[in-house]
Amino acid sequence: MVKIGVAFPDYISKDKGRKIRNFDFGEKISSKKSRDLLLLGIFIAAVVILLARLFVLQVLQGSYYRGLSDSNRTKTILIHAPRGTIFDTKGRPLVYNIPGFRETINGKTHLVDRNTANMLIAQGNKNLEIDSLREYPYKDAFAHVVGYIGQISPDDLKQDQFSNYSSGDLIGKEGIEQEYESVLVGTDGKKLVEEDSLGHEVRVLGQTDPTPGHDLNLTLDLDVQNAAYDAMKDVKKGAVIVSTPKGDVLAILSKPSFDPNLFTLGENYKPASSSAYQSLEDLLSDSQNEPFLDRAISGVYPPGSTFKLVVASAGLANKIIDESFQVDDTGILRVGSFSFSNWYFTQYGGVDGLINIVRAITRSNDIFFYKLAEKIGVDRISQTAAKFGLGKKLGIDLEGEEPGLLPTTAWKQKVIGEQWYLGDTYHYGIGQGFLLTTPLQVNAWTQAIANGGTLYGYHLLKNQSPQVLSKGILDPKSFSLIRQGMIGACSTGGVAYPLFNFTVKNSKLPVDGKNFLSVASSSADMRQVVVACKTGTAEHGDGNTLAHAWITLFAPAYNPQIVVTVLAEDSGEGSVVAGPIAKKILEEWFSKSN
Repeated sequence: MVKIGVAFPDYISKDKGRKIRNFDFGEKISSKKSRDLLLLGIFIAAVVILLARLFVLQVLQGSYYRGLSDSNRTKTILIHAPRGTIFDTKGRPLVYNIPGFRETINGKTHLVDRNTANMLIAQGNKNLEIDSLREYPYKDAFAHVVGYIGQISPDDLKQDQFSNYSSGDLIGKEGIEQEYESVLVGTDGKKLVEEDSLGHEVRVLGQTDPTPGHDLNLTLDLDVQNAAYDAMKDVKKGAVIVSTPKGDVLAILSKPSFDPNLFTLGENYKPASSSAYQSLEDLLSDSQNEPFLDRAISGVYPPGSTFKLVVASAGLANKIIDESFQVDDTGILRVGSFSFSNWYFTQYGGVDGLINIVRAITRSNDIFFYKLAEKIGVDRISQTAAKFGLGKKLGIDLEGEEPGLLPTTAWKQKVIGEQWYLGDTYHYGIGQGFLLTTPLQVNAWTQAIANGGTLYGYHLLKNQSPQVLSKGILDPKSFSLIRQGMIGACSTGGVAYPLFNFTVKNSKLPVDGKNFLSVASSSADMRQVVVACKTGTAEHGDGNTLAHAWITLFAPAYNPQIVVTVLAEDSGEGSVVAGPIAKKILEEWFSKSN
């Protein structure tokens, strides 16, 4: 063995060193191979996964993603159909469709006028949809009867009639717009367009044109409606009904009213200064005056002395009285500790003396109708009143009609738990007490008297066949007596002094000695129109408020063309407040009548 020398210990040899070096090299080779295999495996697995994913996307889900690709480059745009136009009886439009836009924000549809839309488009807004906005040119005058449109509600969508509507659609919300929604609404069209990556339209791929809604022709007369609105300008709350003797509605008005354009012409619309409400906030927050209540058909009131026409009809039709029946007006009746007076005695200390049915209507004598109601009995009065349409809906083609309240002895016992007293009968005989009617119902019994005893249903759609609700209510003799009393009420000695010797300027009205009379010492163009009327002053509440003022009439008396009913809430006497309003409506009608 060779000596190494002093630098290395004897026990270290070349053989041992060689063995150590061979062992380290083998470990390195083994680790490298393992890493290479691992990387290769990962690579192969990734390729397999990628190929598998491509297979799924291209083969198994290819049609789905091709659809998504097409939808990204194509867009369906709704083309909103214009609603039908609403015309008055002479073919004059009561509503217009004007160009505009709509925008949906958080599920709510907003209508946008052109000026606002131009500004939004300039700011890059791409959510605007072209639409036709609804404009109501006569504003407050027609708000309740024509109505307005607004976004469909979740409750509406649950109804069968709206099964084909979606959450952003606009529908009629009141009046004719609501009643004839299915007629006025059109069918929307669609346009399929291709867009580039920036959302710009490249080309139109296809289009289905919209179908406009159908137009409607109404019985309403624009001039009469405007005249009624102007005549009621000083009345805060009330209603007017103007009809023909066969139920065609010429005008129907409720106060307070509002400008329906607030709902349809965008947030920047400003009503005229004469409008009762200058903003939607004012309108929606006025719970005290209830501007959305259509008082003509939905408001219920004691009718006051206008109901004496029904009581007179009950007495005559049931042969309980005739023209010879008389009552002595003593000014006041006493029943135990209660007293029931006549208005003439209360206000002026006067009495009418011995009077019959004609004179009682002319003078609106309470004493006569107290005694007549007692003689007839409450239930027979109510039976006749039911024939005149009281206590039930008359079926006018507007939503919200109320039936009112027609009392009977059985009703009071059931509802109030008391028997019917004589004092109840006295109150009932002059249209007070438990009785509640709508202005439409007051117009209804006046209409039935005007045409001789047939009650016709009311309608606003033109060219409808008259619907007979009740007939034979009055015989010719009874009708003649009631009409005579009503003519007296509008003549000197009656109570409706604003209509005494009512005249208009219209040479086309034929002087016949009955309906139209010549006017002495005046222009040849002047005519006196014979009017049949009945006023009413209805007390209500706790007695601390003014009475409701009523008048109901028809004219000319012997060949009626027009039936007018006016209510002014909390206003005072019928002759003082309601009479002049009715006169202005008659002036409008007969100044243009042939």
